[in-house]
Amino acid sequence: MANIVLAHGAWSAAWAWKKMRPLLRAAGHEFFSPTYTGLGARAHLAAPAVDLSTHIQDVLGVLEFEDLKDVVLIGHSYGGMVATGVVDKARSRIARVVYLDAFVPKDGQSLFDLVGPKAEGNMRKGAEKDGDGWKLTVNPMPPDTAPEDVAWASPRRRPQPIKTFEQRIKLESTEAPPPRHFIYAKRNMPGDAFRQFADRARSEAGWTCDEMDASHNPHITCPQELMALLTKIMASG
Repeated sequence: MANIVLAHGAWSAAWAWKKMRPLLRAAGHEFFSPTYTGLGARAHLAAPAVDLSTHIQDVLGVLEFEDLKDVVLIGHSYGGMVATGVVDKARSRIARVVYLDAFVPKDGQSLFDLVGPKAEGNMRKGAEKDGDGWKLTVNPMPPDTAPEDVAWASPRRRPQPIKTFEQRIKLESTEAPPPRHFIYAKRNMPGDAFRQFADRARSEAGWTCDEMDASHNPHITCPQELMALLTKIMASG
């Protein structure tokens, strides 16, 4: 079975994959879900200097100190930025990457570059108004999230350090990437930032693309369906 490592989304942390943990372990997988600096159980470490490189290093540290190999790396949402950086720095440890409704940057791109100026402007205004200029206020959860899931998740979500969205990724590896898979959640809200990456995955060599009839957080809203799709992907060549 696989060593699965998570690069979680913004404002989130390892806790958000609570429903997935027993499913992955029941299937015999080892599941590692590091929480980024400044979020979740590590929210006390939040600081203006925390950036994308910090979060990439958080995941690289788990790969190194657990000595993980043949890793299936899952990047959800913002975690696609992190996963891309992890693959660049630790290609020999990664067997495949699954981008779950995630950002897929090219060299020199930041998350702000990928969402566009309107969304960037709105987030910057929120940080100036309510986040001391450096904390991005928490985005709302998708409208089809069950009330009990909103009640569970909302108190645990934390502001995101703005430099994690500002910093442009620097990709240096000359090795061929591992097999890459994109999962597109079809119920995305207006201003869908992820269709562009699904379209790219369908058109570029080295990718596969699947769709889910789900909103942006299938690990919360439909974990059984997500588990079935991950099982299919991991069984592919």
